[in-house]
Amino acid sequence: MTDKSETGAEGCEADGRFMRDALEEGERALRLGEVPVGAVIVRDAAIIGRGHNEVERRRVATAHAEMLAFEAAARETGDWRLDGSTLYVTVEPCHMCLGAAYLCRIARIVFGASQPRTGACGSAGDLHEAQIGGHRIEVTRGVLEKESLLLLQEFFTRLREA
Repeated sequence: MTDKSETGAEGCEADGRFMRDALEEGERALRLGEVPVGAVIVRDAAIIGRGHNEVERRRVATAHAEMLAFEAAARETGDWRLDGSTLYVTVEPCHMCLGAAYLCRIARIVFGASQPRTGACGSAGDLHEAQIGGHRIEVTRGVLEKESLLLLQEFFTRLREA
């Protein structure tokens, strides 16, 4: 796993650009009253899938931003195999979403804020080290971390005030 400070300048620029797109998805979730997590999937420098949390709206526990982005990318490409793609997500993926990333053959995950209670990329577990089915996912953490945390804080402040 790499920290944002360990990536090259070119990688940081692209990572920041696509993480901003993920943050826009998180803001959409916030406007809908959902936990503000957003995700985009990128292949060959183009976004092929987007998603934001829709758990409350759909009343489905699996309607996480990452899962919806995987579905959108599969529709866009016509294939569930997302080899060579990068998942950008505002919050560290949970075990379910990281498992799905392995199944989709995601090459890389870039996330903003760590999730101490449920994060599967080193916070609450180290599933990313498992190399499931011989597949390895590169993980970069802390990209636009402050912005990702501020989005979450805004949601929980609103929730307390309601």
